[in-house]
Order: sequence, then structure tokens, then C-alpha cells
Amino acid sequence: MMQERAKRVFVLANLEDSSLPGVLRAPHYWTKGLIRAGCDVQTFNFRGAVVQSGRVLTRLFFKHRVADVLSSQLASYRPDIVLLPRDRVKDLNEVTIAAMRQAAPAAVFAAIAQDWLPELDAIRMSICRHMDYVLPTSAGDFLHTYKRAGVRSCAYLPNACDPDLQYRYEVDDGWKTDIMFAGRTYNPKVPPSPERQEILERLAQMPNAKLYGCFDRPSVSGFDALRAISGARIALSINMINNVRLYHSNRFINNIACGTFTLAKRVPDSDLLFQDKVHVRYFDSVEEFFDLADWYLKHGDERERIARAGMEHAHREFNCQRMARHLLDLVEKGRIDAPWAEIV
Repeated sequence: MMQERAKRVFVLANLEDSSLPGVLRAPHYWTKGLIRAGCDVQTFNFRGAVVQSGRVLTRLFFKHRVADVLSSQLASYRPDIVLLPRDRVKDLNEVTIAAMRQAAPAAVFAAIAQDWLPELDAIRMSICRHMDYVLPTSAGDFLHTYKRAGVRSCAYLPNACDPDLQYRYEVDDGWKTDIMFAGRTYNPKVPPSPERQEILERLAQMPNAKLYGCFDRPSVSGFDALRAISGARIALSINMINNVRLYHSNRFINNIACGTFTLAKRVPDSDLLFQDKVHVRYFDSVEEFFDLADWYLKHGDERERIARAGMEHAHREFNCQRMARHLLDLVEKGRIDAPWAEIV
């Protein structure tokens, strides 16, 4: 009996493999996960191909040339799936997607939609309308936004982690603190979250807290971000928007997967991902956050028990290979077998 052929997956992204932070980004996670799930994977660095000449005046010409090369590779490779690990690929447009579909007519086209408020980004929506599957990292309202835009099928898929890279790092004293947060103070697209703003302003005044990327403080990325998380006793996770079902930014999974006790703002159905008092602690108000932080700073054994259980759960249930398998199940079987699954 002949062995079943491995699925061919063509990954189209703006790759950053030449830099250390590149291995901590979605294209790397998905490429690794799909290979470990048994697929053959070919990657194409779209943005890098467009700008490689460095001649701005000929950019339009080179975009056409890149589209030709891309179509040629697709026609030769004959993929089963064309995957955009990020739905916002700079310089990618509807004309190029049409050419890709013509070159690979049998392929299923899918995009991972990591950003929130999709209706505010016309380019993102124009790309997603041409996908067979869009997989937002949020359910509820954001998921239905893509469906209303005409996407054939939309399915919630949580942010993935990479246990090979995300775990508790040994760090020097410069990274150590009681409470940490990494992210912007506000986003111009939406009114500031009053709870988020108040928590961050109070943390900014506390000597035992470190904030990265807000209030004009330096941000962290790549492995330094993992060191910053590992150096904290408590990591804060709070979104700009906290009323969308199952929506957490990747800050949530990054904190938990690195083995740091995480205090997260509760969003609808959060317990389907990580259980309160087992893997994380959720809070509903500013004062509850500070009360919980104070209690867990004084009770290290309980804090470390939850942090360890959270990391193990993240590594087991949300690693990049498991997320890739969920994607393949959706394409092959039309379903995702998980308690948090939502498909429209």
C-alpha cells in the first residue's frame, strides 16, 4: 500500500529569518508547526523579494516581477494549501492574489488574522475576502466581521507558542522585578481603556514594576522580551478591548508559555483557554488586580504552582504543531476538536 502523500503548504510572508526576533514571529511558528505535523513546506519572502533591488523608482516594476516569480513557484510546487501566517502582508494586493489563485487553482487559501478591529484596515479586509479560510485569534465580533465580508469560512484559532523557545529563562538582576508589562499605553484607533490606563499609570509609579514600550519607555523584542517576562514574578495581560469573546493579544500566551504567573483581564469565555486559579488568575477590576498582585507576591508557592501549571498547559495545548494540526483538521474535515472552537 502506498503511503499517503504529505500535504504541500506554501507559506507566503514577510520573513525575518536573518534576525533573532524572526524566530519568535508567526511565520516561524507556522512553518515549524506544519513541518512537525507532517507537511512539506515551501516559504516565500514576499516583501524581501519586492525590495531586494533597493531602487524605489522601480518598485512597481519589481512588484510585477515578483508576482510572476511567485506564480511560477506556485504552478511548479502545486500546493494543497497557501497560507498567510499574517493577513497583513505589505505590498500584497488583490491583483497578486488573483494571479496566485490562477497559478494554483486546486489550493486552499488561508490567512491567520492576528490583529483586532479588522474593519478599520481596508487592505487587510481586501486580502481576507479572497481567502477560503480566515482564522482570527479572536472569536465573537471580530470573527463575524470577516464572515460578513464574504469569507467562505472563518474559524477562531488561539495564538500559538513555541516550547522550544518560550520557557522560564535564567536572567540577571537587571531583568528582575515583581510585576511587568510590555505594550503600548494606548492605540489611536480606539478610545483608551480606562482600566488599562489606570493600572499602567499606577504601575509606572511603583519601584517594583517594569513597563516596556509605554510612557516613552524602551520596548523589548526577540529574546529580550522572553528575558523580561522570565525576570518578573507577575506578568500583566490586558487588552485595549476586553469585551470580545476569547480575544487575548499574544501577550497572554507569551507570558504564560514563559512560565511567569499571569494576571489577565477576564474576557468572555477565557476559562475555555486557561482556567482561573489553575493556570492563570483573572481579574475584573483595577482594585482586584492590585489585591491579587499583592496576595500572590506574598504567597510564592501558590504563585509558582499556578505559573508552572499554566506553562505546561500552554506547551501541551497551544504549541505551534498542535495549532497547525487544528488548521489541517479544518481544511480536511471542516472542524476543529477543541473546547474553544468556533467556526462560522
